[in-house]
Amino acid sequence: MKKQQKGFSLIELLIVVAIILIIAAIAIPNLIKSKMAANEASAVGSLRTLTTGEIAYASACPAIGFTHTLADLGNGNTCPGANNQIDSTLQSGTKSGYTFTNPGRTSGNNPETMFAWTGLPASGSSGTRGFYVDETGVIRYTPNGVAPTNASNALQ
Repeated sequence: MKKQQKGFSLIELLIVVAIILIIAAIAIPNLIKSKMAANEASAVGSLRTLTTGEIAYASACPAIGFTHTLADLGNGNTCPGANNQIDSTLQSGTKSGYTFTNPGRTSGNNPETMFAWTGLPASGSSGTRGFYVDETGVIRYTPNGVAPTNASNALQ
């Protein structure tokens, strides 16, 4: 009488592991691309939030005009009537793998009549495009993630 085998042979286990690795090799690049697309969409949404916050700030504080700091749009005390225009995560300057900064664009007028914000990928796996918005409200981008410094060197 033959002895009955229990469990799996080494070959069977290796075949299962190989199949799992092949499936992972196919799925992981698509997962990374999806995450980058989601980060870029979040960056565009954050720039829309900053634009809306700037307009609300300038409306609430007409003597000051637009601001150029995330703190003023958050819980800064420059104009108490315009506090909390953005959330604390965006106020920190980093959200969903993107870093948001003011590129230094200013009119120098009082009240301030110009603003600009850039959103740049914090790392190569965060996204590939850099974004820019100014007082026109048009969000522009650079395809290589380099910081757009004004509307003329960015794409719509």
